[in-house]
Amino acid sequence: MKEAQETYKSFKQRKSFAVRKDELEGIRQKFPSKIPVIVERYHKEKSLSRLDKTKFLVPQELTMSQFLTIIRNRMSLSSHQSLYLLVNNKSLSSMSATMAEIYRDDKDPDGFLYMTYASQEMFGALTR
Repeated sequence: MKEAQETYKSFKQRKSFAVRKDELEGIRQKFPSKIPVIVERYHKEKSLSRLDKTKFLVPQELTMSQFLTIIRNRMSLSSHQSLYLLVNNKSLSSMSATMAEIYRDDKDPDGFLYMTYASQEMFGALTR
């Protein structure tokens, strides 16, 4: 299993910019009102499992808080397990912001919105 984690490639590593752009165009034609989001595990994450899928199409009016709940439920996390979603691998968004607002401000040049999830450890070492 360790080898599989080490060889895991991100969405951007697996697909060229042109392929991602083409894929986005197809999504936009079929679902013009949805936000295309790529959610991947932080590369140094140890305690949270990988999601069963990385691509999500979410309603524009969904808040970050609601989206986080969807991800938590999909991962079957207990209430005491922490989960953080970083936008573009760099910042936490306001939990009250809508996905449309986050997309407008932080979408990638390829048209997808990228989020990375991790437990609290990524923000600093915790002693256990």
